[in-house]
Amino acid sequence: MQNSHTGCLFTVSAPSGAGKTSLVKALLEQDSHLQVSVSHTTRPMRPGEADGLNYHFVSQADFAALRDQGGFIECAEVFGNWYGTSKAWVQTMLESGSDIILEIDWQGAEQIKAWWPDTCAIFIFPPSHATLKHRLIGRGQDSEDVIQRRLSEAELEMQHYTLSDYLVINDDFQIALHDLQAIVRAERLKTGRQSQAQRALMCDLIPSLALRKP
Repeated sequence: MQNSHTGCLFTVSAPSGAGKTSLVKALLEQDSHLQVSVSHTTRPMRPGEADGLNYHFVSQADFAALRDQGGFIECAEVFGNWYGTSKAWVQTMLESGSDIILEIDWQGAEQIKAWWPDTCAIFIFPPSHATLKHRLIGRGQDSEDVIQRRLSEAELEMQHYTLSDYLVINDDFQIALHDLQAIVRAERLKTGRQSQAQRALMCDLIPSLALRKP
């Protein structure tokens, strides 16, 4: 499926309240070469969200139809709502050389890694349980029952951090952002990618490479 000219694919997973969305938003604002994949979801739109920007908000029936047609790389049910990532869009963008980042739960990250083995999986942790609860309460969007359920789910989700390639602790926002930027840069500088991106330089420095197939 993959070829030597594909872009980088990143997944970012975290429990609710860890700051994943804010970190990815800041990363995208500072890195014009990264594009975010907008997932499909059946959950209701929240205040301040926009269809096609935060998510593609679809009905249960439309989501099921896309799923049954094999239209998602991954899909999962979270808190009673379905989420899925468009296979056609991601593959097209990667094959054109674009770098893609996906905000996704651990189950989806695992499925994407199986589909695209070179995926760089990142997991974000909060600095403490108390901070996580404070952030969830501070959003003012959920009832106490929902917050308690999210805290319980967070513990289960964080048990799967070992499936990721990198672990970032979001205590100080700027430090966590710099950590994400470092990960992205490191992935782009891997020998396999650089040998293709800098092939003209490689052939100039090592003339025998010009006789080999890219």
